[in-house]
Amino acid sequence: MSYFIDRRLNGKNKSAVNRQRFLRRYKTQIKQSISGAINKRSVTDVDSGESVSIANGDISEPVFRQGRGGQRHRVHPGNDHFVQNDRIERPQSGASGSGGGQGQASPDGEGQDEFVFQISKDEYLDLLFEDLALPNLRKNQQRQLTEYKTHRAGFTANGVPANISVVRSLQNSLARRTAMTAARRRELRELEGALEQVAKSEPAQLLEEERLRKEITELRERIAKVPFIDTFDLRYKNYEKRPEPSSQAVMFCLMDVSGSMDQVTKDMAKRFYILLYLFLSRTYKNVEVVYIRHHTQAKEVDEHEFFYSQETGGTIVSSALKLMDEVVKARYNPAQWNIYAAQASDGDNWADDSPLCHEILAHKLLPAVRYYSYIEITRRAHQTLWREYEHLQAQYENFAMQHIRDQEDIYPVFRELFQKQSSEASG
Repeated sequence: MSYFIDRRLNGKNKSAVNRQRFLRRYKTQIKQSISGAINKRSVTDVDSGESVSIANGDISEPVFRQGRGGQRHRVHPGNDHFVQNDRIERPQSGASGSGGGQGQASPDGEGQDEFVFQISKDEYLDLLFEDLALPNLRKNQQRQLTEYKTHRAGFTANGVPANISVVRSLQNSLARRTAMTAARRRELRELEGALEQVAKSEPAQLLEEERLRKEITELRERIAKVPFIDTFDLRYKNYEKRPEPSSQAVMFCLMDVSGSMDQVTKDMAKRFYILLYLFLSRTYKNVEVVYIRHHTQAKEVDEHEFFYSQETGGTIVSSALKLMDEVVKARYNPAQWNIYAAQASDGDNWADDSPLCHEILAHKLLPAVRYYSYIEITRRAHQTLWREYEHLQAQYENFAMQHIRDQEDIYPVFRELFQKQSSEASG
């Protein structure tokens, strides 16, 4: 039996070729493991890599085996119960022996029946968001800010010493010295040839030989006076600023923090917001986050207060929508910013306030945002806010809503909200 493994090494003695081949071959099993891991991770390390486990039964490698030919007979020592052609019964379920499953469990949860390996942060995010896409991305790419980045742009004759190009300066020096001394060097070779002939001639021509030696000496001195390098030869690396489009986005996080929202519900909302932030960060270079929490009144806060501050009282969702509209008009011009919003709630709201939420979203927010997602985290029946939002979902393509009951629903719901659209739909 022979295994063929690519042992060619690259950085840090790791075979990137084998690793990428492994990730491609077992992508389905890895994605299933990641789907389960995303709901178990702490929110503080969601931006790091992941330890992935794959059952050994799902891992198989192509092998070459020596084929068995002819007839073979084997004698096993110590066998006093069976003879040739006897049938051996299959062990009953739960019986002792191999495969009985009566051994002690491993304290760390990793036994011989699974293969565990580490994937990096980039590999983790690539698999996490592989078949997801931002809605209305084509529109977003048309709304970009212009930034200026420094690029190399050849060489210049003026500059600071720190930017001097030694190679280019020496090339210019060689070209200048060759051009300035080429004719003199040809004349020098001719004089040296004439001196050699005069020195060999008979009778000796001492005066002519002395004259030629004097001209050769003068000519060599003139060639030596040409400087090895001159300020005219110096060349400096040139840099110029070129305009480059750079998209930026702002992510609005809206959450109900009234008395009906317990900490478990807030933690589930936090996991959804972190997934959205990581997803936006892979598309936009600059992503700002605005946290708006509300009960009967809305307030813009920092991240810690947004998730962990305790409030009591009722719920008026429209207060958060009004504050978001004010912040957009004051700081985030829709012509320059790609605006995304995610709202989390348990569905509670004053019945008279839900129609007002519909009006604010329809006439003020949805025309300005690229995408607005609403997640309702509850096990109860839907109320007036959900029914009002259902009308918005039917009318606006950039509005989506999903229902989350348990922690395990977070990642599937996120994938449902940002599933890649078909080419026909996106066109």
